[in-house]
Formats: sequence, structure tokens, C-alpha cells
Amino acid sequence: MSIVTMHKVTFIGISADRERLLTDLQDIGCVQIISLASHDAGFTETAPSPGAREALLFLQGCPQRRRQVIDKKRFNAVNVQRQTLAVRNRLRDLEDERDFLLKRIQDIRPWGEFVLPPLQQMGEQRLWFYAVPHKELSRIKASASVWEVIRRDNRFCYVIVVSEDEPLDMPVPRIHLGSKSLHELEVRLDEVEFIIEDVQAERAYLTRWHDLFSHDLNQLQDRAVCESAATQAYTNDAAFALQGWAPEESLATLKDYAQKQAFHFAAEASKPEDNPPTLMRNPSWLAAGEDLVTFYMTPGYRTWDPSSVTFVSFVIFFAMILADAGYAVVLMLGLMSVWKKMGLSYSGRRFRPLMLSVVMASLIFGVMVGSYFGVTPDDASWLGKLHVLEISDTERMMLLSVVIGVFHIVLANVMDAYRSEHWQDKLPSIGWAGVICGGFMLAISGSASAAGWQTPSIALIAIGAVLIVGFTAPREKPLARFVHGLLGLTRLSSALGDVLSYLRLFALGLASGSLAVEFNNMALGVYEGYPGIGLFFALLVLILGHTVNLLLGIISGVIHGLRLNVIEFFNWGLKEEGTLYKPFKKTGE
Repeated sequence: MSIVTMHKVTFIGISADRERLLTDLQDIGCVQIISLASHDAGFTETAPSPGAREALLFLQGCPQRRRQVIDKKRFNAVNVQRQTLAVRNRLRDLEDERDFLLKRIQDIRPWGEFVLPPLQQMGEQRLWFYAVPHKELSRIKASASVWEVIRRDNRFCYVIVVSEDEPLDMPVPRIHLGSKSLHELEVRLDEVEFIIEDVQAERAYLTRWHDLFSHDLNQLQDRAVCESAATQAYTNDAAFALQGWAPEESLATLKDYAQKQAFHFAAEASKPEDNPPTLMRNPSWLAAGEDLVTFYMTPGYRTWDPSSVTFVSFVIFFAMILADAGYAVVLMLGLMSVWKKMGLSYSGRRFRPLMLSVVMASLIFGVMVGSYFGVTPDDASWLGKLHVLEISDTERMMLLSVVIGVFHIVLANVMDAYRSEHWQDKLPSIGWAGVICGGFMLAISGSASAAGWQTPSIALIAIGAVLIVGFTAPREKPLARFVHGLLGLTRLSSALGDVLSYLRLFALGLASGSLAVEFNNMALGVYEGYPGIGLFFALLVLILGHTVNLLLGIISGVIHGLRLNVIEFFNWGLKEEGTLYKPFKKTGE
């Protein structure tokens, strides 16, 4: 549960061996390249074209997948790409034509089956078509145009106007029906539907090349990355040099490789002026905490890894916001249904412990507050005996939320102080921890259980304030140091606001519980008010109501569970942002 120590590694060899080194390093996959080349170094783009990616996506989206060809001798990536894109473009054109025909048939159907006569037979007169609302028909009657209503429905009168030029006094725009009859349009639509089926069959046929085509794209991508890395090495006619960042545990492997392949290899620890990438290393069951952290930011290399704290606090916050054991059981059933499927992918296996922890914490907290789809068990039952918290007890639940907020922010300051190397840099964070703890103690000192805390809390606040004023800028001159210290104290309002922000845990949990109770009351009212048929509608209210409430609880738990970590907690605990470690390796590894 820490940030992995990085070392700067350097490889030197003859220029002819540069490509071999890059290929081997890509296979090893542990070095993040540092550019040593000038900014105008050339780079030939060999990555897959956008068309190749589009062709692969088109094949992946096919609902029917043929058995895959495994003989590479029969495979030609260029031909597959060309044929796939041709099928895709043809299918798009046909679908556009089908949509146009459907719209045109819909527009022309109220007018019936007819064929427009040649213009000469009409004496150079044209037919203009209008769907006129009934209330606007009087305006047509008042006009001098020659017109006729050929059909009516409950909304429109379908009017044909005979005129050489388009009338200007019509109350509505004219309808464009084209020159083809309804019968011709329907025949063409039928033809297009058949052609689309044939083209879809061609698409399904091409899916037999999907796996080979995908593998070929990955190879092209790996080659492109390798070419890009080559441009970042220093190269002259005789030799080359390549630098990068590598984790400490990989140094032995890289050194052994360099000795066997006759490359000069050197490794050195990072210097204060260096900015190594950040690699967080946690046990597999806490690995999802890294994703929660990097969702918002990457901690600086010389800060600390908040993954474990973020993991645990997110689980607790989500459980407090959901606040219902019945909803937790629904989540558990959903997780059980996808558990095996999640294990098929690396990201799924990574997130399974987080999902399981969220479900179990939600179940435990739901039992503690005694809420099962908004129903509270009888106090005499065994579930009732586990009911130790009352979600509607405003005073106690608000106190619990504030205690969690104080602990969370104090922990952030303590960890920030712990990671600082010089003792003077530790003291401002310790001071803030003291001010926040002292302020909380002072706030509750009026209660009977906290009698006598007033004096110690004031002393703690005073000591914390002195540390903040004295050591916010310890290396400045005395006057500037004092001014920076006073400016540092202006974060007091931010500290108060951040602590009170944790009240959302109580508020959202109470809202979730109250909605569950109200949906139950609504269903009961429907059932009692309409005997017999009321049972069906009562069940409908319960299912829809609790589904909506569960979705709101999940959304609130994710959003606010993350927000309290990445806004309030990170604001006090992580003062530096870094860059994420991205090793030079093959695609998909």
C-alpha cells in the first residue's frame, strides 16, 4: 500500500541494435521511456488507420458471428478492411434510403394511390399538397386559389391546390410528395429490405476474419508504439542511448538482460529535481482503490498512496447513503449473477472485491438502522435486536456524520505530515489536525457527556493555530513567514465547510429511508382503497417505487461517496499531483 520507488535506467549500445532493444523492452513491459531526442525528431506514423479501426468495430457490432478462420495464409488484412468498409458504406446508404422511403410513404399514404400527369396535360398547372388543420380551413376558403379537400381525419384536411406557381397565402407549408406513386415507393422499399438482408449476410460472412484482423491491428499498434519510442532515443551514426523510469523490483531483470545482450546499463535513484511517474502497489483486494483515486487525479510521486483509505471510506460512505438492508440484498443478488462473468476479465477481477465490500457494508449498515425496503422489524425479533441506529434520530446521525468527517480530514492531514521529510514541513498539517479536533471538541463540550472538554479543546486549537502561523512558510523571512501563516489560517472556513459537507451522508441516507417508507404507505393506501384489483396496483407501486429509490441510492452513493474522497479528503491530504506510470509494453498487456 505505497508508491513504488522508481529508478532512472539508461541503456547504451550501437545504433544497429536499437530496434532489437526496443522490441525486447516492449516484451518486458516495465520501462516508461524518457525522451532524449530533439523536439523535431521525425516520426513515421505506422499505427492502424482510422478506417481499420472502424472496420473492426463494424465487425464487432454484427449480431451474428461466424466461426473464426485460424489459417493466417488465407488472411489478407488489406482486402478484409476494404471489403468490410465497402459493406458498411453500402449498408449505411441502404438504411438511409429505407428511412427516407418509410417517411415518404407515411407522408403520401393519406393522399391515396395516384400518378401525377405530365405537365403538358395539366396546361402547365401544378398540384400543391397541404395538410391543413381544421381550424385553418377557413383561410383556404377565403383565398382565390383553385383547391379541393380530398380527405379528412380527426386532425387535418388534406387539400390539393391547382396553380402554376406555389401559392403564397397558404396557412401551412406544402408537403413534398415527390414524383413517384405510393405503389412505386412500396415496391422499392420491399427491394431495399431484401438488399439489406443480403448485405447483412455479407457482413456476417466477413466476421470469420474478426480475430485475425483484430490481432493484426494489435501488431500494427505495437509497431507504432515501438516506432514512437525509437524517436525518443538519442541516436547518432555510431551509438544510441535510451532512458526511462523503471520500478525498483525490475532492475535485476533489466540488468540481467543488458548483460546477456551486451548493452551498457545504468540505474540511479531519482533526484529532487526529477519528476518520476507514480505507480501505486496494493494487494489485489484493494487494487480497485487505485482506480477510485486515479479517476480524479494521480498522486505525486513524493506524496503518499491514498488507495486503501479511499477504498474503505468509499465503501462506508456508500453503505450510509444506501441505508437499507433490503436494497443491499438486491445488489448482492445482482453481483452474484455477474460474479463469474466479471472474473473473465482483468478489470472485472480487479473490481470484484470492491463490489463485494460495498454490498456487505450496505447489508451491515442496513441491518444496524433496521431498514428492509423501508420496513422496520419488531423490536422483539432477532432482527429488531440488531437495530442499534435510528436513521430518523437527527441529532445522533448528524453527530455520527460529523465524527466521520473530522476523522477523515484529520487522517488526511496526518498522512500529509507523515510523508513530509523535514520536521518543519510536518507541523502545519499537524496544526490543522489539532485545530479541527479542538474545534469539534469545543462544539460538543456543552453536552453532559463531554463536560470539561472546553479548556483542552481551546488549548488544542491555540497550539494548532501557532503551528499553522509559524510553519506554513518556515523558510521565509520573519515578516513574510508571519504573513503567510496568517493567510494559511484563512483556510479555517474551508475546514469548517469540509467537515459539515459530511452531513450529506446523513441527509441522503434519511432521504433514501423516507422514500422507501412513503412508497410502502402509497402501496398500502392503494391496496386498502381498491380491494381486489388494488393488490395489482399496490405491487406495481412497490416495484416501481423501490426500483427508482434503489437507482437513486446507487447514483448518490457513487457520486457522493467519490466526492467526499476526491474533494474534501484529497484537498487536505494530497498537495501534489503527478503523472501515472505508463510502461512501454505491448497492446493488451
